[in-house]
Amino acid sequence: MTDRIIFVCTLLLAGVYFWATAQIPSLELGDPLGPKAFPRILGIGLLVSAAMLFMEILRESKKPKDGTAAAWRWEPHQWVVVAISVWTALYILTFEPLGFMISTTVYLLALFAYFNRGRWLMNVLTSVLFSVIGYFAFTKLLGVNLARGILPF
Repeated sequence: MTDRIIFVCTLLLAGVYFWATAQIPSLELGDPLGPKAFPRILGIGLLVSAAMLFMEILRESKKPKDGTAAAWRWEPHQWVVVAISVWTALYILTFEPLGFMISTTVYLLALFAYFNRGRWLMNVLTSVLFSVIGYFAFTKLLGVNLARGILPF
């Protein structure tokens, strides 16, 4: 049942994504593909993912059932998905007030601490270096404005 819910949500997300992509204004100057090319590729990726999930649903429905109704219960990996979703929502909420570097470092450090347990030096270095290099790559090399937050630069 969960796979069917994910399938429907993916289709809805793809529909909303394509609608939002259609709202992007097209410019006559510049790149012939325009600003809609990359979002459309991502939307197509969503549709391909939904199609693959649908094929898996069909394959599972053809398997013989053993006749026992399994009670639905939360598995440990499902709690991890919920926790990461909540953690990502908190990251999004703190992105502007704290800034890219602080919020991204804390976000990644918590994820690394769970998935790469016991390697604190590696986790801290990876989190900090990714945030610092990412910030300067986006702001200095690509000219993208990222949230500065409470840091002075």
